[in-house]
Amino acid sequence: MVTIGEKVAEFSVPATGDKTLSLNDFRNKNLVIYFYPKDSTPGCTLEGQNFRDLHSEFGQANTEILGVSRDSVKSHERFKEKQAFPFDLLADEDEALCKQFDVIHEKNMYGRKVMGVVRSTFLIDGDGVLREEWRKVRVKGHAESVLEAAKSL
Repeated sequence: MVTIGEKVAEFSVPATGDKTLSLNDFRNKNLVIYFYPKDSTPGCTLEGQNFRDLHSEFGQANTEILGVSRDSVKSHERFKEKQAFPFDLLADEDEALCKQFDVIHEKNMYGRKVMGVVRSTFLIDGDGVLREEWRKVRVKGHAESVLEAAKSL
C-alpha cells in the first residue's frame, strides 16, 4: 500500500492510445492518478469532465492526469472519445494498481455488499513520492482541490 511521503512502487498498465504507461513515464512531472468505479456512469463521467475542464491549468502546474478503473481499454477508448478527455485512462483489469493503492473495498450497492473501487485520488511528485491522497471522494469541487494541491508542489 502507498503511504504519503514515500516513493510509489513502479507500475506498468495498459492505457488508451494503444500504450502501456508506467510511473517512470512521468519522471520530473507531478502526476494525478484518480481511481473511479466504472466508465460512462454519471459520477465517473462528471469527475472526468471536471479534470478535463481543468486540464490546461494542471499542465501549467507541471501535472499530468491519469484516470484508472477496472474497465477494458476498449471501454476506456469509447469513454475518452465521447467525453473528449485530453488525458489517458488506464485499464487495470487485473486490479494490480487498485491493490497497490488500496482502493478496492466493500461497498453497499442497492442493499447488497459488493467489492468495488472506492473513488480515490493520489498526487505524486516528479520524484515519484506520494504527496497527497483523497479517499471516498465526493465529485463536487474535488478536481479544484486536487489542482490547488498540485500548484503547491
